[in-house]
Amino acid sequence: MSVDMRVHSMTAFARVEQAESFGTLQIELRSVNQRYLEPTFRLPEPLRALEPTLREALRKRLARGKVECTLRLDIAEADQAPAVNTAYLTELARALEIVQREVPGTAAPTALDLLNQPGVLESGRQDSDAVLTAARSLFDRALDELIDARAREGEKLAELITQRLEVVSREVATIRALMPEVQQAQRDKLLERLATAQTELDPQRLEAELVLVAQKSDVAEELDRLDAHVEEAHRQLAQPGPKGRRLDFLMQELNREANTLSSKSLVAETTRSAVELKVLIEQMREQVQNIE
Repeated sequence: MSVDMRVHSMTAFARVEQAESFGTLQIELRSVNQRYLEPTFRLPEPLRALEPTLREALRKRLARGKVECTLRLDIAEADQAPAVNTAYLTELARALEIVQREVPGTAAPTALDLLNQPGVLESGRQDSDAVLTAARSLFDRALDELIDARAREGEKLAELITQRLEVVSREVATIRALMPEVQQAQRDKLLERLATAQTELDPQRLEAELVLVAQKSDVAEELDRLDAHVEEAHRQLAQPGPKGRRLDFLMQELNREANTLSSKSLVAETTRSAVELKVLIEQMREQVQNIE
């Protein structure tokens, strides 16, 4: 069995229909985002026994999502018409002969009396095993279509997320390039204030003040972590199997670093970039909520 490398959305719809000798089967599958796998079934009474099997089939192929399964069965008119159980009717006639022989004078039943006996008339002639087998096969087909639809939607989501990750990387590179200039400007501003105040500081004290200013404006660690999280998000998008929860965690970590970056911002350029980062991350987070 090949490994599915595709990104899957949890939002999709599939409908399949099949005409059989006993009638027509139709299956609809709808799925939306959900933290866990939550299937619900609407099945006609003749197919109620299938629910455990269908539930297990979903569990094996889907990891997350609220999935609604509706199965309809339209019995052909020929199978809906009542049929006489001739074997049972023959046995019933023999039993009546014995009664009439043992109890003379017993009135003979009419044809209508016989038809009203339980088991003489059958409600339909469809083969229940054939109906169950056909429904199970059709469900597999519907599930295939649902998974393919989830994959097509997931491909679009992955493309949108990848585009935003690339913009995040560009914003991080912009801030990184600005930082030496920003830190030098802060150093110069401190020295200018001291000169204006005509205050002479001990060289060691002055150096300590300059180091403190540099530390407050240093965002190298946050930028490194942003780059690392972006790289990991790209890697997760290329991994097989469900990846929504991992991506959701990475979005939380990206947002944490963007907030720290914003709190350390000292100039308008880095503030603008921090705001842009938070907007991009929130957009990605909304998309990730729909990924399996």
